Amino acid sequence: MTTSRLQLAFPDGHPGGDVLVFGAGGSDDLSPLDPARTRIEQGNFPDHRMLSARGFSVEPRLEGCCETAVVVLPRAKPAARARIAAAMQRLEPGGMLWIDGQKTDGVDSILKELRALFGVDEVHSKAHGKIFRVTLTADDQFPTDWAARPVEIAPGFVTRPGVFSADGIDPGSALLARHLPERLPTRMVDLGAGWGWLAAQALAHPGVEVIHLVEADHAALQSARDNIPDPRAQFHWADAREFRLPDPVNGVIMNPPFHNGRDADPRLGAAFIATAAGLLTGAGKLWMVANRHLPYETVLREYFAQVAEIGGDNRFKLFEASGAGRGGNRQRGRR
Repeated sequence: MTTSRLQLAFPDGHPGGDVLVFGAGGSDDLSPLDPARTRIEQGNFPDHRMLSARGFSVEPRLEGCCETAVVVLPRAKPAARARIAAAMQRLEPGGMLWIDGQKTDGVDSILKELRALFGVDEVHSKAHGKIFRVTLTADDQFPTDWAARPVEIAPGFVTRPGVFSADGIDPGSALLARHLPERLPTRMVDLGAGWGWLAAQALAHPGVEVIHLVEADHAALQSARDNIPDPRAQFHWADAREFRLPDPVNGVIMNPPFHNGRDADPRLGAAFIATAAGLLTGAGKLWMVANRHLPYETVLREYFAQVAEIGGDNRFKLFEASGAGRGGNRQRGRR
């Protein structure tokens, strides 16, 4: 969301009454809105923390009603529809609904869709995007299939709109699962656990007494809770790049993200590697899958004494690393 578009919607500042904002990012400029009268739904842990630090009331899922709602569109259309449906559920009769989005995130497609369903009486275009107002009557209802609901995408596994690999098992995670040793360490962490498929595979191996699932996406973590009723699983809504435990573990598995928005950013995976080294005992092991083009070998050797490629295909490569804190970057490996 750009300042210019939000100011076009609210040229006189806060519109009065309570405003609910669905999906605002941590660095979005929300200056037209009064933090004391604004609540934000944000399920991404780093964005949630940044918005809270700016004085906003932030929740992973909003309740209650409002006179004005603003929806910031995500890239995935099912997630965008679910966000719009959530906003409509919270609006009081006669309330205002504003939709803001970039062209690259499909705002034109959503505008066309909403025009066919409801009235749209104000559209502003600026900064490669649009913000528009949807006029709703007391009888208007969003399509029933827009609401965010768990969807079973594999036997015993559900996902929610907008989570990573929402339509099926990620092939990188599937490859890593096939290369895990038969017996796994007793105390494990899954960094960036998503909706829990990889952790569930680890729990099927002998040896595991506890596994910590660490995930920044609240909807993905809720799906993981649904998918893994095993009491050995512990769930942490947290930024994996900063995650700590009171005591070290002896195994980490991970399929780290490598995109920040639309841009590839290998620093994300590098930060996950640093976290893994900080969590592990010296004898503990890291098992990791990465896209083949990403240069993680050097980073792994900075934090681990032994690094080996243990498999892969034309898309992915698999690593096993041990000797945390005894690599080329000893001071940073143990934190």
